[in-house]
Amino acid sequence: MKKFTMLDGAAIIIWLLPMVYLYSIYYQLPAIVPMHYGADGKPNGYGSRQSFMGAMMIMQGTGVFMYLLLRFLPAIDPKKQAQYNPSVYNKLALGILIFLTVLSIAIVYATQHKGLKIDKILFPLMGLLFAFIGNMMNNIKPNYFAGIRTPWTLEDEGTWKATHRLAAKLWFAGGLIITVTTLLIHGTVATIFFPVSIAIMVLVPVIYSYRYYKKHHTA
Repeated sequence: MKKFTMLDGAAIIIWLLPMVYLYSIYYQLPAIVPMHYGADGKPNGYGSRQSFMGAMMIMQGTGVFMYLLLRFLPAIDPKKQAQYNPSVYNKLALGILIFLTVLSIAIVYATQHKGLKIDKILFPLMGLLFAFIGNMMNNIKPNYFAGIRTPWTLEDEGTWKATHRLAAKLWFAGGLIITVTTLLIHGTVATIFFPVSIAIMVLVPVIYSYRYYKKHHTA
């Protein structure tokens, strides 16, 4: 069993920040608050502040789950490959937790201050997250939980390495492009650009893994 480390202590503090912030301004919120935002970044769905609190708790719970999954990945991975480079998974765990924390704080702030365009926060942050993961991608060993997990990468270590070399470059560059571009464009254009970019970044490595495997494993 892993020992409690300074990383875990930092993670707890980071994880608590949004809830402390929300608690400090909870009674300043109106009885009905925005719960959903449209393509133009403006609220188009509302609920009670109690429901908002519940939604934020679920979001923070997701952060804890992701952190613990990546922290303990070497112990639960059936391939037992993640143990070869646990520091990479520790960085991924903390990075994803920081992303969700910043996003949560931004959502609470947007709820408290009407008119803040959430799309100017979510899309750039997602771009930075992809760039961060791309920067780690080359160091991810074959496993069933993190990385480009296709039947071909999981079957062959060479395919895994080649696919992740490509994905590392694509995700890092694509993430930065998403961040910069979504800061400059807005509304429907940004809402279309963002998922199209993500689809390209996901599909290209998947297709590449299939083609690479077939090329190097001919009958």
